[in-house]
Amino acid sequence: MKIADVVLFKVTGRQPPLPFPRGDRASRPLDIYPEYNAPSPPSAAPATSPRPIGAIYVEIQADDGVSGLFGPIQEAQAYVIRRSLRPFLLGRDPLASELLLDQMLRLDRHGRSGLFMTGVSPVDCALWDLKGKAWNQPVYRLLGGPTRPSVPAYASMLGFSLEPAAAAEAAREYKVKGFTAQKWFFRYGPGDGEAGKAKNLATARALREAVGPDYALMFDAVMGWDLTYARDMVKRLAPLNPTWMEEPIPPERVGGMRQVREAAGFPIATGEHVYTRWQVKELLVAGAVDVLQTDPDWTGGITELAKICALASAFEVPVVAHGHSLLPALHVAAAQSPVTVPRVEFLIQGQETKQHFHRPIYRPEGGAIPLPDLPGLGLVLDEGKVESRTTVEFRI
Repeated sequence: MKIADVVLFKVTGRQPPLPFPRGDRASRPLDIYPEYNAPSPPSAAPATSPRPIGAIYVEIQADDGVSGLFGPIQEAQAYVIRRSLRPFLLGRDPLASELLLDQMLRLDRHGRSGLFMTGVSPVDCALWDLKGKAWNQPVYRLLGGPTRPSVPAYASMLGFSLEPAAAAEAAREYKVKGFTAQKWFFRYGPGDGEAGKAKNLATARALREAVGPDYALMFDAVMGWDLTYARDMVKRLAPLNPTWMEEPIPPERVGGMRQVREAAGFPIATGEHVYTRWQVKELLVAGAVDVLQTDPDWTGGITELAKICALASAFEVPVVAHGHSLLPALHVAAAQSPVTVPRVEFLIQGQETKQHFHRPIYRPEGGAIPLPDLPGLGLVLDEGKVESRTTVEFRI
């Protein structure tokens, strides 16, 4: 079996209205500059008519007719695949995923993190989908699982209103739906001064009151803070008993991450913007992280995430993969001890768009996601939702 082609294609269609009013965005590092720190728009009622939607996928086709699919991916990822990885992959053995990942990691001297790794990662995920289809097994079985029939999921509340009363109402709603943990995103950072801190804390207090003192409640700053701001904020948050504080500062500032962890007295999480096991090792050895959140879409794919889980287990640090895409993280979780991977992230609003063109759509049931029983990742395009399909090309 050889790789005959690596195809990038875009599908378009129309998505029915989603039942979510427009909420607030999360903080961003650029917010320290006023021209980039625009206030959130006022909340609006949910849309009432379908909207155009598009998604890009990578398909690895073998010469015997088996193929592996992954997506949606971002245009920048598609560019890396088309420019650098497709020529390298043609004619190779698609089942040799260890060899191919190791060689892709060595392919570009600037390619061990950042944009290049975000191109390598979906290729690895598509190779695993192909491998599962070739052997007619779900990916988690090829990884050694299952360790359980379903994996707990926490409700990731990006995009919901952060106005205290509205946030509290949504938190109560999703607790009733069976989610045993929720993560909320702070809007304000150093550029917003003390008033911003007060708003962050008002939201956090309202959420804690809404869900009760023992409910798992996490917060995320999306790298939007600096060290001074983060140390102060975690001290103020500590009485609210957070399950973790995520990405208070960029993760490559390992010494700063350790200082935030020491100041907090409760778990600090990071990993979404960390690439490969070597960057993870730096955080673990430094004692700078309590929960790892490496994303299989970006950190090196399923192959690398499995290695990260093994490394993290030796440090007794749990892995809760970032939920940009659900399926790769779900398959890895299903093949790991529940101690190593206790749960996965489910973006309440984001997954409805990410999975729009898929059949079936995987959603939590009673706060946990049943494992796919289809071969590969279980990602199948719903052709009834596809209005057009075009090949994605770039001038090289």
